[in-house]
Amino acid sequence: MHTINQLASPLVVRAVRTRQGDAVDVYAFFLRGADVLRIADIVRIRRDKENVLVGFQRDEIKNHVNGIVEFLNRGSVLFPNAIILALSPDVHFASSRGPAPEGLVDIAQGGTLTIPVLEEGGRAAWIVDGQQRSLALARTINKEIIVPVVGFVSSDIEVHREQFILVNKAKPLPSRLIDELLPATMATFPRDLAVKKVPSEVCNLLNQRPASPFHRLIKRKSDRESAGRVVIDTAIVKMIRSSMNSPTGALMPYKGGVAEPPDTEAIYRTLCLFWGAVKDTFPEAWGRPPTESRLMHSAGIEAMGHLMDRVMTRAVGADDPEAVVRHALARIAPHCRWTGGVWDGLNIAWNEVQSTPRDIKNLADQLARIDFDMVKRPQ
Repeated sequence: MHTINQLASPLVVRAVRTRQGDAVDVYAFFLRGADVLRIADIVRIRRDKENVLVGFQRDEIKNHVNGIVEFLNRGSVLFPNAIILALSPDVHFASSRGPAPEGLVDIAQGGTLTIPVLEEGGRAAWIVDGQQRSLALARTINKEIIVPVVGFVSSDIEVHREQFILVNKAKPLPSRLIDELLPATMATFPRDLAVKKVPSEVCNLLNQRPASPFHRLIKRKSDRESAGRVVIDTAIVKMIRSSMNSPTGALMPYKGGVAEPPDTEAIYRTLCLFWGAVKDTFPEAWGRPPTESRLMHSAGIEAMGHLMDRVMTRAVGADDPEAVVRHALARIAPHCRWTGGVWDGLNIAWNEVQSTPRDIKNLADQLARIDFDMVKRPQ
């Protein structure tokens, strides 16, 4: 039960109750738009002091909210889009009594739903879908507009995240937001989402563990402090996913299968071995913003990921895999142009390399050619 002070009398609305999933109560009802944020909190994605992921909502999109406000301010408008809430078990439902009409499809019960009105940060509901609409409804001059609401009872943040991801899967939400939420959610997702979970989970490990060469260098959507974080998480996730899905990828052996889970620790160790050597080989380019070092740029990360697949194939089974990696990187280092100069073979300045499929492929191919030439030369 909530210990935060109740601000006003509870909100009592007519509602219909049914059950879904594992006997989860689901309610459908209507509210005045201005009342949504009186009963529901918006829990934004962030990390607490222990680096635990908290919340799931992205930041307010001001232009989007302002556009909805402008529409609502017109007066009598049709606004049938339902807002989805996760409701605390503190809500109370009382069934209505009376005879059932003949032929009733008895899959729901009518009644009244009582929702406490509590202080912000401890309210009895959380917005799962519709935060931009809810913000607009709170700001419009049209305070009497009625909106449909669907609420399911759950105080489990993982359930909220799961529903948020599934509801928004087909919408143009930032992929970085979805990617970061996936590792913190234990639900079974559709295949297209499930394949993204492990790369994002490993990205978290690389960012959080002090032994990682990427420790506190990766920018994630939950970050409120960006100082020192120079690598965008999308590049890391793409690099990992590409290697896992390639038949010749360095990370493919640890991908798992139908009956075998992915080996995230082996993936992490492989990445640390290669990228730790990259960090030591190119100290002048490591940890700098992409505007100063293309090694930290999305193009550099993805292109070097392809080189990792080549080099690690030779390192696997060697007596000293790390020595093989460091030797390979040392041979190509004189030919790399991460912070200045022009790439031989590409005829392009270091800072003209962009995050386009063409530039990434050209850079990856150039690194592969250099590595191939070095391997052919007598030792």
